Amino acid sequence: MKKLTKLVAALFILAVTVGLYTPLPEIKAEGETYEIGVAIYQYNDNFMTLFRNELAEYFKELGEKDGNTYNLEFQDGKNDQATQTEQLNNFIAQGKDLLIANLVDPTGADQIILNAQAADIPVVLINREPQVSTMELWPGKTTYVGVDARQSGVYQGEMIAELENHGDINGDGVVKYIMIMGDAGNVDAEQRTQYSIERLEETIKTEILGEAQRGNWDQAKGQEIAANALSQYGEDLEVIFSNNDGMALGAVQAINGAGREINKDIYIVGVDALPEVVELLGQNQFTGTVLNDHYNQSHTAAEVAVRLLQGEEVSPYFWHDYIKVTKPEEAELKRLDYREESVEEYQTRLKEVYGE
Repeated sequence: MKKLTKLVAALFILAVTVGLYTPLPEIKAEGETYEIGVAIYQYNDNFMTLFRNELAEYFKELGEKDGNTYNLEFQDGKNDQATQTEQLNNFIAQGKDLLIANLVDPTGADQIILNAQAADIPVVLINREPQVSTMELWPGKTTYVGVDARQSGVYQGEMIAELENHGDINGDGVVKYIMIMGDAGNVDAEQRTQYSIERLEETIKTEILGEAQRGNWDQAKGQEIAANALSQYGEDLEVIFSNNDGMALGAVQAINGAGREINKDIYIVGVDALPEVVELLGQNQFTGTVLNDHYNQSHTAAEVAVRLLQGEEVSPYFWHDYIKVTKPEEAELKRLDYREESVEEYQTRLKEVYGE
């Protein structure tokens, strides 16, 4: 037996020496399985559709890299906070490992955070900025990943201000506009509305025709609002501001139906840089949009979520910048750095930049 053992050992050494031995493949240890509940304010939203699809795809990529399994369960809040609250509480009752929430109403986030804290389930808030007080409830285990809606409003105003005529088509020294807003109480809608006009007024006087109207992020509603305004105000209407591209696409339909020519006798700006709008920019049939970068926001949300699942504490804010888009190539998606902020740093920035 000893001779046989020595013979086998000798043959093994010989095989290695002459390169005949092929080592067995490394056996990778089985990773963890994580259950993640994802609450979306509503599926019927172009931007959030892009976001959730990219989020699901990126979690798959992360799992292939780290050997873990990330099971995402998505729920459609149908733009109803009561429905979404029930969905989130069900996630908590099911013992999910982490929540990702695009809230219908961020002002009502506090109880959701407290319920999650009681169950020790970290929370990643996305897309709709919560109140600062919300981010102070469970530090280290609650974070917001998004963009600063004030910046998108500023960029909309700048794109009109940077036109040769500053949006003043008839040359009377006043830009006459309508504002198509998102849903009531939405932080993004309020800030885009405020800062777009404040920025434009640094260059030229403005006058709103009628009142800002709620399009609720809906394309059909955007078309209806724009069509009524075009009928009522005619050539007096020089600029259409839309809080998002979805409503702006509806406005484009109304403009075309009224026989007006975008970038000749009327301007229109939106937010999101949806593929349809980027295509229109290339045809000179849209004035400008602001890239609300679903690609980077979804990737950062997933990466921060993984850190939380691994037991880390994270900063309360992870920011990406909006990007002005007046040409198709400016909407190219590529991985960009995020900026972390503490609550104190965030509040200081608001005072220094926006005077809030």
